[in-house]
Amino acid sequence: MKKYLVACVCSAMAGAMLAFWLVSDSPRALVSAQDASSRRPSEGLDPRRPNEVLNAIPQPATDLIDDTNPALRSNVLPGAVVAGDDEYTPDELINIKVYDRVNRSVVNITTRTTRPSGFFMTEVPAAGEGSGSVLDMQGHILTNYHVIEGAREVRVTLFNGEAYEAGVVGKDPPNDVAVLKINAPPKSLYPVQLGDSNRLRVGQKILAIGNPFGLERTLTVGVVSNLKQSLPSKTGRQMKSIIQIDAALNSGSSGGPLLNSRAELVGMNTAIANPSQTGENTGVGFSIPVNTIRRVVPQLIEHGRVIRPVIGIASVYETERGLVIIDIAPGGPAARAGLRGFEVVTQKEKRGPFTYERTYVDRERADRIVSVDGVPVSTGDDFQDAVESKKPGDRIVVRVIRDNRELDVPVTLAASE
Repeated sequence: MKKYLVACVCSAMAGAMLAFWLVSDSPRALVSAQDASSRRPSEGLDPRRPNEVLNAIPQPATDLIDDTNPALRSNVLPGAVVAGDDEYTPDELINIKVYDRVNRSVVNITTRTTRPSGFFMTEVPAAGEGSGSVLDMQGHILTNYHVIEGAREVRVTLFNGEAYEAGVVGKDPPNDVAVLKINAPPKSLYPVQLGDSNRLRVGQKILAIGNPFGLERTLTVGVVSNLKQSLPSKTGRQMKSIIQIDAALNSGSSGGPLLNSRAELVGMNTAIANPSQTGENTGVGFSIPVNTIRRVVPQLIEHGRVIRPVIGIASVYETERGLVIIDIAPGGPAARAGLRGFEVVTQKEKRGPFTYERTYVDRERADRIVSVDGVPVSTGDDFQDAVESKKPGDRIVVRVIRDNRELDVPVTLAASE
């Protein structure tokens, strides 16, 4: 009987302790989880530090984000995900993590300009919209040139709704790249992490974030469809090695980031194939590779433009036997090297008491370019690419056909003005 009473007492004590734990501790734990999911950075959680809840989710893929890299932690949203292992698929977890890490880096860009209208061509206000990415803590913003082209006023809105007037730091129309700058506090800026577009493969998963139709920071997902597309730029020149994707891009997505599964920017979304001119997604989008951006942006920030090597050949036309030089800039590198273009010839003829003057263009005198530094060139873009792969001050060897024989002409490149 005593043993039975002792067992009952012990059982009652254990039950009381369990009840006390359930009543007191469970609500506290529940409130803590709710607070973590709704608490703002100003309420005690620093979004630039690793998020314990988010990092607790198992990483289902080898290319998922490395949480030990501080540069990749800056955009983690406090309490962004509270779920068990079976709540989301591995693919969904990647999407969630990429969005949580990068969406604060994406900005909305609105522009105001004027356009002629009516019989008297009166200027009326016009508005435009696009996307962009925060580049650094100094407030530099990456976007497309065509997003801010001709704008009289540019405004950048951050993830938290704060809007700032933006100045144009630099622009490069041939690559459709522009850099803006805003005077925002560093605590509001979350720079995007740059990747390597040379590592992309057709079929690889990619993600795009933008502001289509004014909808803030919208995520779309797809794959790389092609890596060797070409697009005409605002200057008429072809942009090479453009990334083709099938992720949905719509009006307002231009300038937004294209991301890999590590939340790294691998391209900047710039255009869609749109035969109907409706501005709606057709499943064929294009992005400028990040390696082009890496090359262009430092010069835009430092000089406001890209300083390119120039050879001083104004125009050429394509033939089966090479690029015929039409016009050479007087005093330029090509002229100093002795390259020859079309020549305007003036002849005088005396007929009786009168002297007649005849002017014509001698096309046979022009050199035909066949290669640069031993690499054959057959189009104007090929030739320009060969020149711009060098630096101002570099010396190149241009092989030409002159008087039916091949001749190597060394040319020292100058810098663009």
